Amino acid sequence: MARYVLRRIGSALVILWVIISITFVLMHAIPGGPFTSEKKLPPQVKASIEAKYHLDDPLWKQYTDYIGGIVTGDLGPSYKYEGRSVNDIIGESFPISAQLGLLALCVAVVGGIAAGAISAMRPNGMIDYAITFISTLGISVPTFIIGAVLVYVVGFEMGLLPVALWRGPSYMILPVLTLAAQPMAFIARLTRSGLLDVYQQEYIRTARAKGLGSWTILFSHALGNAILPVITYIGPLAAGLLTGSFIVETIFAIPGLGQYFVTSIYNRDYTVILGVTVFYSALIVVLNIIVDMIYPIIDPRVTTEKERA
Repeated sequence: MARYVLRRIGSALVILWVIISITFVLMHAIPGGPFTSEKKLPPQVKASIEAKYHLDDPLWKQYTDYIGGIVTGDLGPSYKYEGRSVNDIIGESFPISAQLGLLALCVAVVGGIAAGAISAMRPNGMIDYAITFISTLGISVPTFIIGAVLVYVVGFEMGLLPVALWRGPSYMILPVLTLAAQPMAFIARLTRSGLLDVYQQEYIRTARAKGLGSWTILFSHALGNAILPVITYIGPLAAGLLTGSFIVETIFAIPGLGQYFVTSIYNRDYTVILGVTVFYSALIVVLNIIVDMIYPIIDPRVTTEKERA
């Protein structure tokens, strides 16, 4: 197992280096620069600013300097946010994105498993059809459409909840539901499918023959085996929710890291773009490794396969 983890860490470092290199090249391949939009700057002032941030250095030197900074944990200064480093921006804004992502993850997992279980307990009934229809709708409709509908109906028409910013529990409901809608629908479908397969097994028939109730069979015998695909899905889902809230943060004006990333693209703030990309890439890699280490605890057969690898 230790050898497997070391291999994963080694491959993760290579992946991160490739991501950094590709992003660096693409950023500098785009015409213009972070100070191109400053039309009123005299050429001498612009040259002085570029010299201050070492943008007049050869590209290979900028690349090696940036790699060296990453190794020491320094992601560099922001070109557009005066006096702030990329580390400061990430440290300030990522907790908000993480809070949004974790809340959405909890809602998606709990709501999806509950909906899927209720649907599987009474297959081909009205409740099953309703949950299946809503789940299909949730998977099919893009996140920005769900967010726009919630903002218009719940926020503007009904006036029940605020539709912007991140100032308390009432502000969290709409963005969390928007971000959780698609994964919750998918988890509901996974749970329903898994339970229907498990309910066909012989030990479930034996449990029913013994007179056990539906809820006892569900929690004591069926659910643990049925949600293994859901647990497998939680790993990439957690990474996706923590790093994929850009659209939701933009719709609801949430001051999270995703909004900074979108703004930095418009501003061509190279260091912020690179820093956020590196941070999110590292986060995804770490979460995937953690899931790979946890999954054998749930399904011991995975350990044997990895030991053979």
